[in-house]
Amino acid sequence: MADFEHARSLLRMAHKDFNALTGMLDSAVFADEIFGFHLQQAIEKTLKAWLCAYGIAYPPTHDLARLLSLLEKAGTDVEQFWPLVQFTIFAVQARYEDGLADMDEPLERAIEIDNVRVLLATTEKVVAEKSK
Repeated sequence: MADFEHARSLLRMAHKDFNALTGMLDSAVFADEIFGFHLQQAIEKTLKAWLCAYGIAYPPTHDLARLLSLLEKAGTDVEQFWPLVQFTIFAVQARYEDGLADMDEPLERAIEIDNVRVLLATTEKVVAEKSK
């Protein structure tokens, strides 16, 4: 059974991370690891809210691919959000390393903020429609 109150709670928390992102556009002030952590958290919480709206139990994980796979298995079209799985690394690993050797380029902050904005809007629409 769907848990819309929990979905809404997760969305409220995701918006807090999203709002932090919008204040972190200056890479000279906020390292990519810090921006990336809030990016990953906003995505994770939003995907978990989407799962709640479908009544799908989610595991205690930070793995964005795993969460997207659960939505996909439920028949949800999440194709456009698969590129977001690259940010799973920021959940834990990136916060405890001296930079990210795997990063070839700095994060495109404005682009990623827009990607999360689309994910949030899509999920909010799903929660609103499913809770009617």
